[in-house]
Amino acid sequence: RTEIYAAVENLKEGRFDLAGFISREKSLTEEDLAAHFYVFQGREAVEHLFRVACGLDSLVVGETQILGQVKEAYLAAAKSQAVGKTLHNLFNQALRVGKRAHSETSISDNAVSVSYAAVELAKKIFDNLEGRKVLIVGAGKMGELTARHLVSSGASEILVANRTAEKAASLARLFQGRAVPWPEIPQALETVDVVISSTGAPGYVLEKPVLARAMQGRRNRSLFLIDIAVPRDVDPAVGQLENVFLYDMDDLKNVVDANLQQRVREGRKVERIIKEEVEKFEAWRETQEVVPLINSLRGKMEEIRRQELEKALRKLSRLSDSEREVVVAMTMAIINKVLNEPITSIKEHAGREDRDVYLETLKQLFKLQVEEGTVTVQRLP
Repeated sequence: RTEIYAAVENLKEGRFDLAGFISREKSLTEEDLAAHFYVFQGREAVEHLFRVACGLDSLVVGETQILGQVKEAYLAAAKSQAVGKTLHNLFNQALRVGKRAHSETSISDNAVSVSYAAVELAKKIFDNLEGRKVLIVGAGKMGELTARHLVSSGASEILVANRTAEKAASLARLFQGRAVPWPEIPQALETVDVVISSTGAPGYVLEKPVLARAMQGRRNRSLFLIDIAVPRDVDPAVGQLENVFLYDMDDLKNVVDANLQQRVREGRKVERIIKEEVEKFEAWRETQEVVPLINSLRGKMEEIRRQELEKALRKLSRLSDSEREVVVAMTMAIINKVLNEPITSIKEHAGREDRDVYLETLKQLFKLQVEEGTVTVQRLP
């Protein structure tokens, strides 16, 4: 999925230009693109980005990697000088919202992948995995992925056994481990702490008698087996052995499903955070819409102050430099105090329904020249 965020002056033209850019870059016709194109505007776009940053819009609810990807995209755009004030504030707030979601809720807690669930179960058995030894039976992708999670959690040594010696050696090199000849699996079982089995064998690869002998050689030290093969690699009867903990795909999926449900429940808390943060951004954005009017008002008052000050100083030619500074400071203080309440009122009206009437009245009252289109916000459907 590719998403483009843009601050545009004209919504219709901006959408047309962005669609044209994508079609040219990817050599797609407008018809091809239309079937896969969706657009969020205004408040909906803000809410969508916040949901993305929090992991609510991900295939796996609450995943944390997406927040890093949002940050990378923002930094790349900023480096290319493609980020103006609106997008700068929007993405900085999105990053804060994502961090709030992960720190104030449990949206990213608990394993929601089979491979990571296996590691979480292993931690419960061994307390921690520091220095633990792992045997991978089979050189499949799932076994490799689970091994990666184990290594990142502290496992120190990886052994790999596969019927094809070359594949075993290749996978072992990924983890700076060593390959174990297939016939030597029984001996390896006596020395490891965790076994991951993921072969494509039609029958059991690890049977109860082999594990029973291995446990005698281990002096009954705990052994954790993760059977992620379909059909099963490990005889279910192995789980009956003392100090042997066997989990298969069904067990792992039950853990994943339960954890996903927990994340969905936490998602409701995240939704409340997003709603609160969207209101903050919209308040800021609406305030920005009246900045040109405020600048125009302040500019007119400053011009009046400067002209009247010059007249007064010509008549007060005998003032010392310090006295002139006092007079100048006084005129500036008067202007600031006079403008304080009107500017506060303008900002307060930025989000109200009667805003346009109020701002137009101010323009007429003070004879202000404001660039056409900079005050009125287009209300999106």
